Amino acid sequence: MDYDVIWSKLLEQIKNELSTISYSTWFQDTKLYKLEDDKAYIIVSMLIHKKHLMDNYSELIINNLQNLTGNTYELCFLLNEEIQEEEKKQQEKKKVNESTVTITKDNENINNNLNKKYSFDNFIVGNSNKFAHAAALSVAENPGHMYNPLFLYGNSGLGKTHLMHAIGNYIVENTNKRVLYVTSEQFRQDFVKANRKDDSGTNFNYIDFFKNKYRNIDVLLIDDIQFLGGAGKSQEEFFHTFNNLYNDSKQIIISSDRSPTDLKLLEDRLRTRFTWGLTVNIYPPEHALKIEILKKKIIAGNCEQDIPDEVVEYVASNIGPDVRQLEGSVTRLLAYSAIMGGERITLDLAIEALKDFISTGIGEKNDIQRIQKIVSEYFQITVEDIRSKKRSSNISFPRQIAMYLCRDMTTESFPKIGTEFGGKDHTTVMHSVEKIENEIKTNKDLANIIEKLKKDIGVV
Repeated sequence: MDYDVIWSKLLEQIKNELSTISYSTWFQDTKLYKLEDDKAYIIVSMLIHKKHLMDNYSELIINNLQNLTGNTYELCFLLNEEIQEEEKKQQEKKKVNESTVTITKDNENINNNLNKKYSFDNFIVGNSNKFAHAAALSVAENPGHMYNPLFLYGNSGLGKTHLMHAIGNYIVENTNKRVLYVTSEQFRQDFVKANRKDDSGTNFNYIDFFKNKYRNIDVLLIDDIQFLGGAGKSQEEFFHTFNNLYNDSKQIIISSDRSPTDLKLLEDRLRTRFTWGLTVNIYPPEHALKIEILKKKIIAGNCEQDIPDEVVEYVASNIGPDVRQLEGSVTRLLAYSAIMGGERITLDLAIEALKDFISTGIGEKNDIQRIQKIVSEYFQITVEDIRSKKRSSNISFPRQIAMYLCRDMTTESFPKIGTEFGGKDHTTVMHSVEKIENEIKTNKDLANIIEKLKKDIGVV
């Protein structure tokens, strides 16, 4: 199908239906890019043409296209820059499909170490991790130019490694860039090897291999950077590797169990560089996200029976924030049911199956949820009310008290408390805490209520 011929005929017809000025302004520089999947892709010269043509001439174009081709098409207006970018992506994707998953130079094959099971598609997003997910996707779509370095931190089992592999896999699938994922321990071991002498009495071969592996790449993902603490020589080498990649606009993604400022065993010059780009904290999953993770795990486990919501709720309330532990609890539950002859999964069975799993300390009680429950019972409202966006005084006041108690009786941050209260902003939590603190000073009844609730909650 010759698109130029079709568009030329269409313009001839439209030219007769419009004034000279309208035609020359809106149609003269247009071009038909392609007809595909019942869509007509039309190139326009400026952004303003997109909206004006769609709002004022779409019906005219569709009708004339139908007369020429016999088909009805949905219109998509594109700028030349968008076409060029799309063609570039297609070319890069084609190169990737033709290449292997290894980085090759001087006949040395270096595996990128990516785990293909981790992707953005199977990363479950909630209030606690949506910022980290968005930042990771932005980096994956524009490596080396968007948030460099990207520093992800948070407790173990919250999804940092999943996001790192997802970034790497996305880049490998959509570009021809060379990607390498390693742990800080692997980096340290490779550096130690690079300083050993080979049979010739030199270490030139090892040094060449090391530099090729870590500097002849486009994207470096290094996990658990905190374990470089105390390894002075390895830190120095990573400092030079970081500078080399950063100065060449190569993307660096780093993960840790704590923020850059808390990595006291790392050199100041490294910690400073970690904050040059974007630092993102991944918080423990809120209750709703834990529920969704459990349900997805159950579906992935191809469970032959429906698991009651009360069982899922029990697991979410009694297993800690570690996503791996949540998934492990489902595996244990399904295995227990199978071992018991396919016995139906009920709340009683779940309690029995997970009693050791919970009591051994693998699961942690969610202190915030505990406080929410006790405050809700005292004020005779539901936990769902206290987590909701309802603003009536009989709900908003108990909610403020619960937020105050969460801040006063736990070590949780304002953002973490906010996520547990239906995704409230941290400033809302701060305002609530401050309000209750001030009212306690002048309101004896409120002070007595707070003391009563604290006794009910106990030591948290």
